[in-house]
Amino acid sequence: MSGDDDSGGWQLTESDPGVFTELLKTLGVPLVVDDLYSLDPESLAQLQPLHALIFLFKWVASESGTASTTGRYDPEFPGFFAHQVVNNACATLAVMNAIGNIPGLKMGPQLEELLSFTAGMDPQTSGMAITSSDWLREAHNALSPPSAISLEGLDLPKTAEDAYHFIVYLPYAGSVYELDGLKQAPVNHGTFAESGEGWVAKARDVIQARIGTYPAGALEFSLLAIRDDPIPHLQEQLSQLQSAGHQAEASELVVKLANENSKRDRWAFENSLRRHNYLGFIHALLLNMAKAGKLDAAKDGAKKALQARLEKKRKGEAVMDED
Repeated sequence: MSGDDDSGGWQLTESDPGVFTELLKTLGVPLVVDDLYSLDPESLAQLQPLHALIFLFKWVASESGTASTTGRYDPEFPGFFAHQVVNNACATLAVMNAIGNIPGLKMGPQLEELLSFTAGMDPQTSGMAITSSDWLREAHNALSPPSAISLEGLDLPKTAEDAYHFIVYLPYAGSVYELDGLKQAPVNHGTFAESGEGWVAKARDVIQARIGTYPAGALEFSLLAIRDDPIPHLQEQLSQLQSAGHQAEASELVVKLANENSKRDRWAFENSLRRHNYLGFIHALLLNMAKAGKLDAAKDGAKKALQARLEKKRKGEAVMDED
């Protein structure tokens, strides 16, 4: 959940697969994150093996203390679960609550040490331990836009902004769990059948029921999938097909590999843009626009765009600020 107070040095992050995948890479975890635009069986099947779903939604304070209409609190949950104790940290906390419950997952030594340190702790203490970790906070902030301008001390009026929050759905011990760092305990949504789609069928029902509580056409949520990195498997398959002389099938895999590599290149480029500080560029641009007599017109255009944005917000069309 986003907020200006009690951030503990944690900055806002985007709901972007490239950001989450880079975070996992920093943690030494060989998984990737992909956007999920549909919950239909075909879309989910393309992402298998699928380990967890990260759900971003508009946070409402009145809902934070309720389990849900389809689940029940499980205070005896034997896996890893940490509370969110500072603002802006819930993106990384959602990742931690997910990867802390994937059996046999490879991870970097710092992450392994942190999870080992929190073993046996209650959720509140685990949350404090995680958000007090300097290296984890630095990894989280590494892909947040640089904050070069401070408005503190200007006595500007504070306006209420919509807050958005990340939670996780995953399988654990034969049941689908919802891990929300703002809730008192994990929520058990019931057992799932191992056959067919497995746990994702149950998760789909739960998530669709939640999405159904929003007005028709609402865009106040997004969904990300934590999955195995497909590239090593595709490379192995390609090698086997080429060795067997199956060139037609090999050609299809070459296209899939090219698409995956292109996606990684795009993520790397976008992440480099996120790290860059544009203050110097903006200053130079404004100076040159002023010298060319174009600044006033640009300012008027910006005011009109702001008014349009505020009008959309007044009408209830979401303008999303992710954490």
